[in-house]
Amino acid sequence: MTRKIFKSTLGIAIITLIFSISIITGVLYKYFDNTQQSQLRSELYLAARATEKLGEEYLKELNYHRFRITWIDKDGDVIYDSHVGTQSMQNHSDRKEIRDAFAQGEGSSTRYSDTLTEETIYEAIRLEDGTVLRISISSATVLALILRMAQPISALLLLVIILSVCLTHYMAKKIVEPLNKLNLENPMENDTYEEIAPLLHRIHSQQFEIKCQMSLLEHQQEEFKQITENMKEALVLLDSKDKIISLNSAAKELFYINGEYEEENLFAIDRKQEMRIAIEEVKKNGKSSFIEKRNGKDYHFQLSRIDSEEGIQGVVILAFDISDKLNAERNRREFTANVSHELKTPLQSIIGSAELLENGIVKEEDIPRFINNIRKEASRLVSLINDIIHLSRVDEKAEMPREEVSLYAMAEEIKEVLLESAYKKNVTIEVSGNSGNVKGVRSLMYEMIYNLCDNAIKYSKDAGYIKIAIEEKGDELLLSVKDNGIGILKEHHEKIFERFYRVDKSHSKQSGGTGLGLSIVKHAVQYHNGKIMIESEPGEGTTFLIILNKSLNG
Repeated sequence: MTRKIFKSTLGIAIITLIFSISIITGVLYKYFDNTQQSQLRSELYLAARATEKLGEEYLKELNYHRFRITWIDKDGDVIYDSHVGTQSMQNHSDRKEIRDAFAQGEGSSTRYSDTLTEETIYEAIRLEDGTVLRISISSATVLALILRMAQPISALLLLVIILSVCLTHYMAKKIVEPLNKLNLENPMENDTYEEIAPLLHRIHSQQFEIKCQMSLLEHQQEEFKQITENMKEALVLLDSKDKIISLNSAAKELFYINGEYEEENLFAIDRKQEMRIAIEEVKKNGKSSFIEKRNGKDYHFQLSRIDSEEGIQGVVILAFDISDKLNAERNRREFTANVSHELKTPLQSIIGSAELLENGIVKEEDIPRFINNIRKEASRLVSLINDIIHLSRVDEKAEMPREEVSLYAMAEEIKEVLLESAYKKNVTIEVSGNSGNVKGVRSLMYEMIYNLCDNAIKYSKDAGYIKIAIEEKGDELLLSVKDNGIGILKEHHEKIFERFYRVDKSHSKQSGGTGLGLSIVKHAVQYHNGKIMIESEPGEGTTFLIILNKSLNG
């Protein structure tokens, strides 16, 4: 700003100085030129009258330090010249002032030197005898005057520059000082130049608009953050140079990112080749995807390109945890294979026995044994189908009617149902504890307790026991089924809840187990948002503990 003021001030000063000098010089020069011509004409008149009376003698006696006198005859030849001898002078009849004097009685002209720094003024008058008397004087031109004034003009110009600098500094300080004190946070509270009032109004309006836009942007950003932070899927936004713009908590967990991440290149965090190939592909084709195992889970990565009129702006990466889906697919295949195998075994036994009986190959005394085998395998087939139906109902997670159930009363009921099976194995069943009232699905609760007790009987020792205990602890309800059977190795504790998993396949077949009992128990507990735990050692028995929430169950 100071520089602009200096340039403006200096420019105005120089222009003013030039115009002033030009005008003053022109006016004064014109005035003195006119005065000089008037004086020169007066001198000519006096000289002319004296010459007419006294002749050449008068002219010779004059003092010619200022003027030059020339006398020309009627033919244009010089009769007398005060500065040069007449012999060396040319004919003057072609001179303007001489021609005019011969023709009109008077004449005048001005002639300049070759350098234009000097001018000569000529005045001529015709005498009574027809001759012409001319007087002339030389003086400096305007250009010569200006050249002679170059030094004082330069000094004056230097003074103007110095004054301009001082004035500019002072003016800039006075102008800028109020501007520096402007309160731009509250533009309308300023008391300063009227000329900048429209600017302050505009700043105020723009600030209000910016605040509104910022507030809206912050609100949208907060909404976006809330949405993305609550997403189960990992979300990553990259710019065109593969630098991270944003990522949510799921993505931080997936890529093991802690602390600051902005402006960090994704490949500095994730160096896996699959990701690099996918990003190269999405930039070419617009979309790409791949499945990869990370952190013990299966993830489906979907990448999309962000385009605009200027070109590629970035990439969006979404990672979906498809572990459950893949596990479900694997379980479905395994379940189908296992069901096919489990159904095929009893059916083959039934068909084989029936064919032997049909063909009369079986001895009379062996017929009851074959019929009993058919009945036993058919019963096993029915039990397997019933378990599959129960498990399918739980898998569907369809809403089932709930009611108030007493686990103690249900345990007593199951005890009576299993009394005959327990008697055959010489096993006692005891029920103890509180009423254990809980709101749940009666059929699932029944299957849960029944399968635990039925399993305990099947894998019990001779003269063994089963203890069912129900205990209430605050909002929690604890159901435990304890036996002193053969026990389970720790390495099988997690796997026994898988479908068709058997610790001892020969024993399971002998006991008639389907391999679905504990899987039904686990799904029934999960349906009621409960937890199941196992404690067991080989030869020392097994304890299953189920924890349910009385108020929030299901």
